[in-house]
Amino acid sequence: MAYAPALLTLPADRPRVSRLICFVFGVLTTLAFAPFHFSPGTALFVLPLLFVCLTVSPRDAGGHAFWYGFGLFLSGTYWIYISVVVFGGAPVWIALLLMLGLTVIMSLWLFAAGWLISRLTHGEPILLLIVVPAAWVLVEWLRGWVLTGFPWLAFGYAHVDSPLGGLAPVLGIYGISFAVMVSASAILSTILCRGRQRIVALAMVFLPWLLGASLQLIDWTEADGDSVRVTILQAGVSQDQKWLPENRQPTLDYYRDSTRIATDSDIVVWPEVAVPSLSSYEQGFIAQLQSDARENGQTILFGILEDEQVRGERLIYNSVILVDGGARQSYRKRHLVPFGEYFPVPDRVRDLLRMLSLPHSDITKGDDQQPLLGSIGGPRLAVQICYEDAYGAEQLYALPEAGILINVSNDAWFGDSIAPHQHLQIARMRSLEFGRPAVRATNTGISAFIDHRGELLQTGPQFEETSMTAEVQPRRGATPYVSMGNLPILLLCLSIVGIGWIRARR
Repeated sequence: MAYAPALLTLPADRPRVSRLICFVFGVLTTLAFAPFHFSPGTALFVLPLLFVCLTVSPRDAGGHAFWYGFGLFLSGTYWIYISVVVFGGAPVWIALLLMLGLTVIMSLWLFAAGWLISRLTHGEPILLLIVVPAAWVLVEWLRGWVLTGFPWLAFGYAHVDSPLGGLAPVLGIYGISFAVMVSASAILSTILCRGRQRIVALAMVFLPWLLGASLQLIDWTEADGDSVRVTILQAGVSQDQKWLPENRQPTLDYYRDSTRIATDSDIVVWPEVAVPSLSSYEQGFIAQLQSDARENGQTILFGILEDEQVRGERLIYNSVILVDGGARQSYRKRHLVPFGEYFPVPDRVRDLLRMLSLPHSDITKGDDQQPLLGSIGGPRLAVQICYEDAYGAEQLYALPEAGILINVSNDAWFGDSIAPHQHLQIARMRSLEFGRPAVRATNTGISAFIDHRGELLQTGPQFEETSMTAEVQPRRGATPYVSMGNLPILLLCLSIVGIGWIRARR
């Protein structure tokens, strides 16, 4: 039998107050992620919302979940304003439209989660233990996939350093989110239930954490050959200075000179579009790099806008080019940023953007599956450009062949905000899921070396010229997540929701 302590009772006749409370707790949930790292917040700050979902109609539950999401995404992705206005030069109204539009869309996904939870639990606290994790994870996965998706602030990312991180190599990011919501639901069920149900709920509060901690003891992959010496270069040029004509040559000089100094490194990695130009304009510079690589026995990876003519049309790719003195190799970005690298709008809107002197041209999407980069005799490299590393399942094609992950990014777009810290946290989760070390080179930070357990080995300062060198150990083998992807956790969630839906209709 359930009861409702007065402390947890939110007045049904004062919905504005209860929705404001959900909004505030949504804002507080941002503290669970980098750079604040209060990971228990994902389980604690969602409790008021879960209680509301248990005690009101599905529609009202969805409304409260919407405002929880609005607080979370508004506070957690405010940096979109910085990239659009400060560095993009767009009018304030466009930035507010994009920022609030994305926040509303992401919050509508949580509306669906709140509606489902209320619909399937029927006010029974013990059902929270299975309904909440399944509904939450399904919605989290959908918002990271539908219309190219935006998986930022998935709850699992907050736990790269917590015991729940041990679940990542087995069930991936969504498996961690499932465990978080099991624990959160169990806390609430422990408060609301009595008798045996309370005992079961109390056990489920701690079980996910104990399971995750146990799995952390397993090394899912093994070292593959000798370590390689890798250098990361970061010019530290702010976004508003990067494309100025007078800064082009100093930037090229910095990267080439710093690479020639690092003669004892096997691999040198430059950031995303480190060369602020089109590849067709820089053939002489690329030939110089080829010569340097051949002379020093090095492999150099650098970001550049790669262009080519196809049937009279110039196509531009956001690429990483590898030179090692032999044949040139390249990786072309596959998952482009909407309204940043391509514009999913009708031609009339594109004409309007052109009239307003706003960006309106598309970067060309690379092939979904591309050959891995690497020198003969060296480790195979799986490359992700910018926020491609937020889409873990899309990177699985490169494994288990790849021994090292390479992430190049340009987080200069977000200034001195929380975004670079959040992005680094996402990169760490990919290493943990895949059991692979990662080399992360960014234009203004945070550049880092990450080991196969997601641990930070070395990080560089932000907004400064930086050259970092470390020994990186390639890995081989496949974690369970690499072998199965998101399929097990999604099938589990679909089964729970499907059974719950049939039960609710009966």
